[in-house]
Amino acid sequence: MKILIADDDGMSRRLLEKTLEREGYDVIAVNNGRLALEQLSLTDGPRLALLDWMMPELDGPGVCLEIRKQHERPYVHIVLLTSRKSKQDVVLGLEAGADDYLTKPWDPAELIARLRVGERILQLEDRLVEARETMRFKATHDPLTSLFNRGVIVDLLARELSRTRREFGCTIVMLGDLDHFKNVNDGHGHIVGDEVLREIARRLLASVRSYDFVGRYGGEEFLIVLNNCDPTQAMVRAEEVRHGIASPPVQTTRGPLPITMSLGVLASRGWDSQLVEEILAEADSALYQAKADGRNCVRLAKPFASQTNRRAGILPGSYG
Repeated sequence: MKILIADDDGMSRRLLEKTLEREGYDVIAVNNGRLALEQLSLTDGPRLALLDWMMPELDGPGVCLEIRKQHERPYVHIVLLTSRKSKQDVVLGLEAGADDYLTKPWDPAELIARLRVGERILQLEDRLVEARETMRFKATHDPLTSLFNRGVIVDLLARELSRTRREFGCTIVMLGDLDHFKNVNDGHGHIVGDEVLREIARRLLASVRSYDFVGRYGGEEFLIVLNNCDPTQAMVRAEEVRHGIASPPVQTTRGPLPITMSLGVLASRGWDSQLVEEILAEADSALYQAKADGRNCVRLAKPFASQTNRRAGILPGSYG
């Protein structure tokens, strides 16, 4: 484990360095508080630190105060080294953000023992962070495909539409449905069906940019949200997605299966309403039209066509 030593006394710093290197630590040694803060602020900076109380430019408690302001980086366990022994000084150091303190002259065995305690605390912290992130992932992602679940992808779409409206941009919305997916489950079993869904999720992610959003909207339905797009490219991008799904066949434990997807597409620019429910309803109408036109194709939702359909009473129905 990396450990930072900050001490302006050269002899004390070298003695600490040799002691810790014998214990297997990867030691970084600096001679003032400013350099200590720079090292501890690095993305891959040390997680353990031994700071002398009195240092030039920034003292030990000052370094503690600055590090504790950095809420986004992993926790750093800090031990203050000081010749001060009064309770008031100890309280001052701990309130500044130190986790422990050691009075000079320090005993090597006690020093190592306190650092081992610090390591155990950091390990516990890491396990808690991992558990929290696991729970967060489970709450926001579909367990089968690891895509965003329906609640999250719809929320992301709503946020993106709101941002688009403020910035006069364009969001492309794609609602895709696998063609005849019921036949896959009925003919090959749900385990193979799950294999297909996982592979389709992988292909969808591969077909969009890293800052676009993909979510599982329903059983075999997927919602794709493309940010900051040229509205004239909506059909081109949708055709790229459709082609990425259709070719090559999906490899399963029962052999290769040809899978296709129909897509309803909407470019948000030009629509009077930016309400997520209405946008999704229009994309769904376009998807229904793609199914009606023979599947494995893309249809674009258009404001004028949408108004005509509503006047004619044409509404989306079930599709496979």
